Amino acid sequence: MSERNHTFVICAYGNSPYLESCIQSLLSQTVRTKIVMSASEPEVSVISLAEKYHIPLFVNKGEKGIAGDWNFALSCAETPLVTLAHQDDRYYKTYAEDVLAAFNTCCRPLLAFTDYNELREGRTAESNRLLKIKRLMLSPLRLRFLQKSRFVRRRILSLGNPICCPSVTFVRENLPGFSFQNNMDSNIDWQAWEELSRRKGEFVYIPVPSMEHRIHPDSATERRIWLCWRNSGEGAWRLLWSISTAAVKNPISFPERKAEKDSKEREDAGSIGDYSRI
Repeated sequence: MSERNHTFVICAYGNSPYLESCIQSLLSQTVRTKIVMSASEPEVSVISLAEKYHIPLFVNKGEKGIAGDWNFALSCAETPLVTLAHQDDRYYKTYAEDVLAAFNTCCRPLLAFTDYNELREGRTAESNRLLKIKRLMLSPLRLRFLQKSRFVRRRILSLGNPICCPSVTFVRENLPGFSFQNNMDSNIDWQAWEELSRRKGEFVYIPVPSMEHRIHPDSATERRIWLCWRNSGEGAWRLLWSISTAAVKNPISFPERKAEKDSKEREDAGSIGDYSRI
């Protein structure tokens, strides 16, 4: 794989004060690849930055929501390799170089993802409890032969989501029919990894931090239920333990369990409605 095979698609929305920093980090890559931007309802600031840096801007007129925007962003690229760059994050200058080098050693990669650091209040966090847990969960994938193992990938994902979405590069030609699903309020990326983990191919893990994921009050990550895990010590380990215990007793993934729970709740609601008419 060469630089001609890769595109960064910046997913822009709202009026982010961090968008320009993200753009500059992509323009500073040691291996220059294509950069485009996608948005549903671009603010004037988004349009201005696209013009300032001569970045093509595509506007999503179709399905809305996070999943719809991400699916549209994937379709904006003409290359086989696509990274969905989140507008609040920063990429280290060797990100593209590291990913392309990793792909050149694979047989049938489905996706590649790197380790990452967190960016909080302008300061880089290279290690904290959450990052340690995620790196521990991903440690089996340091072994190349295990990157092909559907069993190993699914067991990892049954414990939680250690894969940082903006660190992922997709190999579109090896993912026929794939799309993000718009049936969940959060953890859409986790559901996607769980679905892709069933496919034949490799989850290429690059255990070197190649980007910074920004955590701030308005970020999607900060709004997730995982906030308690990120910011508490004892609570994080309790949560991990409870998920691990549940996974051992019932080894199916979180998205599957959620779908099963939602179905049961709908059945119960229907039953209650029937009784109310008696």
